[in-house]
Amino acid sequence: MTLHFGYGTNGLTDLRLDDALGLLADLGYEGVGLTLDHMHLDPLAPDLAARTRHVARRLDALGLGVTIETGARYVLDPRRKHGPPLLDPDPDARAARTALLVRAVDIAAELGAHAVHCFSGVVPPGTRAGAQAAAGEGDGTTTAVAWQRLADALAPVLDAATRTGVPLAIEPEPGHLLATLADFHHLRALLGDPEPLGLTLDIGHCQCLEPAAPVDCVMDAAPWLRHVQIEDMRRGVHEHLPFGDGEIDFPPVLAALAEADYRGLTVVELPRHSHAGPELARTSIEFLHKHSPSSR
Repeated sequence: MTLHFGYGTNGLTDLRLDDALGLLADLGYEGVGLTLDHMHLDPLAPDLAARTRHVARRLDALGLGVTIETGARYVLDPRRKHGPPLLDPDPDARAARTALLVRAVDIAAELGAHAVHCFSGVVPPGTRAGAQAAAGEGDGTTTAVAWQRLADALAPVLDAATRTGVPLAIEPEPGHLLATLADFHHLRALLGDPEPLGLTLDIGHCQCLEPAAPVDCVMDAAPWLRHVQIEDMRRGVHEHLPFGDGEIDFPPVLAALAEADYRGLTVVELPRHSHAGPELARTSIEFLHKHSPSSR
């Protein structure tokens, strides 16, 4: 199985979107992880339909596939990073995030995207678990309540995914309520294993946090994989690194993705390296081609 490599626009924020897409096509990428944000395809600015059609034409002309990513830091709240989350105590705030994700699914459908990525968000301060909850400590939010908020907030998004045929791919994110593969399976069970709910697997996060090695995470996650993000990372440190700057042994990971018959995009995720985005896009695709199974 041949892997299909992409690069995330959150690592190319100093480029206009048209220029970023042209760069990736010229470098030999087959797709893009398109983060909906103010500097590229702003989901909240006027004339969204026309701008989306323009991007669709550009992607088609360049032969690029796309996955929609929704991790823009300040797209909803200019003062709070990734705010408001799906777990916000304020129901109106949760509804705003849900509405953005539903809009992302509709944009994805217009673009012919493979999937829509999202994450749970961090648990509210004062959330109680275990003995704390039994003792009545904290602000009234328990871990069980946080999980139920997440499930309820995702329900309209999963309805949109069913309506459009574009799967939702939730990402285990260090420090979030849904942080590990085990947490993904907990959510899947809580929701009754809905067909449109899939998984974004970030290979670096596996190295950072999971008890299993990244190659084993790929094999375990294979049935639910809808999107893959890839970068280097070190154990216990959530810092996205260029390939070769961390600890991951990539050839077995890439071989496992191919063996799993994963057909979506494998997208380089370097959101804090936009200052060197074009050069890192070049060296990243060279690294991935060198170490992918088809090249050996």
